[in-house]
Amino acid sequence: MEKLETTDFRGLARREKNAQKRIRLLDLAHFSEGHNRSEITKILKVSRTSVNKWVNDFLEQGLVGLEHKTSPGRPPALNAAQSRQLSTFIEQQSLSETGGDFLIMT
Repeated sequence: MEKLETTDFRGLARREKNAQKRIRLLDLAHFSEGHNRSEITKILKVSRTSVNKWVNDFLEQGLVGLEHKTSPGRPPALNAAQSRQLSTFIEQQSLSETGGDFLIMT
C-alpha cells in the first residue's frame, strides 16, 4: 500500500483528469506537507468532513480509497439491456387490460 510520506500527490494530481479525485489528491499533498486539516479546508475551500474522510480513506485503503464511490442505498444505474427490458415491461403493462396494475413480487 502507498505511504503518506513517499507518495507524490502533487504529481498524481497534475496527471489526474477527474476533478474530484484531483482535489482529493491535493488534500493529501497538503496533509503530507504538514498542513493541519483546518488549514486544508481553507486552502481547498472544502468541508472539514470531506478532508477528514479523504485522509482517513487514504490511510486505511491507499489510493484506492480516493476513488469515487456510489452513495449507500442508491441502486446502481441500469445497463443498456436492463433499460430496454424495463422499457418493454412498462410498455406491455400499460397496454394490458389491467391498465398497468401489477404486483411486484420479491
